[in-house]
Amino acid sequence: MAQYKTLLFDLDDTLLDFRASEEVALQNLFKDQQFTLTPDIKTNYKKLNESLWKAYERDEIDRDEVVNTRFALLFQQYGMEVDGIALEMNYRKYLSQGHHLIEGALELIQALHTEFDLYIVSNGASYTQQKRLKDSGLAPYFKKVFVSEDTGYQKPMKAFFDFVFSQIENLNMQETLIIGDSFSADVTGGWNAGIDTCWINIIGQENQHSEIVPTYEIRKLEEIYAVLGIEKSKLG
Repeated sequence: MAQYKTLLFDLDDTLLDFRASEEVALQNLFKDQQFTLTPDIKTNYKKLNESLWKAYERDEIDRDEVVNTRFALLFQQYGMEVDGIALEMNYRKYLSQGHHLIEGALELIQALHTEFDLYIVSNGASYTQQKRLKDSGLAPYFKKVFVSEDTGYQKPMKAFFDFVFSQIENLNMQETLIIGDSFSADVTGGWNAGIDTCWINIIGQENQHSEIVPTYEIRKLEEIYAVLGIEKSKLG
């Protein structure tokens, strides 16, 4: 079992339940528009949003294009012209209020921070992520928070990880592990950066990238204790 010192945690759907926060934010946004958020619309939004973020991860479009066009593109599908930037601002307001924790996340981080150096590595908007971290109670346990909007790069770009590594004193790459739910952003990013990876594969997705194999693959957050080779009861 490798001995790690530095743990890089993804945020959304790793420590914070983004899906729950997203659901509330979308409901509030559509209520403002006096438009019903049907299951069909929700499905179409998630497909569109995911495709835009994947293009962002591939460096095909920038973050502004993702967030400022997704609602305009969605409503166009239903014959409506809306101000995509204005809707995005309202959505961000509602999303920043959501800080639903993944079960066991706060307990895990509280336990690990006494034994490891913890950092957040997240794609997203800086204000939104920082506020959600603070409101969830997670913020005090992390030495630094790295958000793509601030770094100028995004996961899985090697430049993102190079920036992160440059900001961590006395970093040993062999003692560094990234932990996250996204294969494309976290596992691929960590692989390209030359560090060990832990894929939290909650829904049991199939690895479509045979050339990239995560160092560890787990199904729930609490399995991190075993990955790190420590006993939960001995951490405090």
